This record gives sequence, structure tokens and C-alpha cells, in this order.
Amino acid sequence: MRKNIIISGIALTSAVLLGACSSNDSTPGTDHSSPAPAPSPSALAAADHNTEDATFAQQMVPHHSQALDMAKLVPSRSTNPKVIDLASRIERAQGPEIRQMQSWLTAWGADMPGMPGMNGSMPGMMSGTDLTKLEGAEGTEFDKMWLDMMIRHHQGAVDMAKAELSTGSNVDAKALAQKIIDAQEAEITEMQELLTQS
Repeated sequence: MRKNIIISGIALTSAVLLGACSSNDSTPGTDHSSPAPAPSPSALAAADHNTEDATFAQQMVPHHSQALDMAKLVPSRSTNPKVIDLASRIERAQGPEIRQMQSWLTAWGADMPGMPGMNGSMPGMMSGTDLTKLEGAEGTEFDKMWLDMMIRHHQGAVDMAKAELSTGSNVDAKALAQKIIDAQEAEITEMQELLTQS
């Protein structure tokens, strides 16, 4: 009987000691706690950028903005359905790209570009005089002037995008740069063909 009591006492002591060890394992702040979660891919993408990425976005936002302003002139001045369709596609593509680049600049803590008053500071940008002439044209004259200007504008954007591919580091910004090159080179070819038909 006495032997059974001793064995029971040993078993009880072991159980208490094991319980104490397991409670220490779950104590917050000990080495046994789970590791902190890794940063999300989007957070890493936002952090992984250089000065050239920020410059690309800061310049491309007003560059795209001027293209949108030019595209908005088309429906009231052109009667060519192909030119009207192209202008509409430019608006649909570049509007979301502007918002995407603005969100990057916010995430990177970079300055937003000033939208008003932008002129020939980037490749392919039209001057205020150019835009005034374009606004005053109509019909076939407008189409030819608009196509000439938009080809130069697109070529400037392609040059800027190629510079981003060469010197930028942000994966998303470089992907957008390649998208701009692909889309706008195709549109340049399309506009050159439209010019031969006008």
C-alpha cells in the first residue's frame, strides 16, 4: 500500500512539472513564440525602388495627362472614325496608368508632379502654342495635326519607358514601362498608316 502511494506521488509530481514546462512554452515573448509574418509582396515592391523609378512616374504622369487632353479634343473636331476610336483607346489605357503611377509615388513618399502648366520638359511634350493650334483646327486638318503630334508624343513616352527599363529597379514600374513601349509603338505604326490615308 505504501509503495502505491509513493508511485502515485511521483506520477503527480511529474505531471505538475510537465504542465509547468508546457505553460512556459506558450508564454508570450519567449524564444518559443512563432516568428513574425514576412512582409507582403506588395509592401516589398513598394520598398524596392530607386530614384529613376520615381522620376519615371513623376514625368510620365503629366506626359500621359497631356495625351488625355489631346485625345479629348478628337470627338468634337474629327469626323474620321478610326481617329476617334484610337483617341478613345488612348484615354482608356492611359487614365488607369496615371492612377497606378500616382499610387506608387504615394507609397514611395515621392513628390507628386504638378499637373498644370507642364510643357516641353519631357520628350514629345507639346508646347502651349502647339495645343492652341490643335484646338483651333477641324476635320482633315485637325486629324493630320493630331496624328503628327501624337506620334511625336508617343515616341517621347517610348524613350522615357526605355530609360526606365535600363535604369529603374522596381518590378512593377519596369513592367508598366514595357507595356507602354509595346502599346505605343503599335499605335505609332497605326497612326503612320492613318496619315498616309488622309
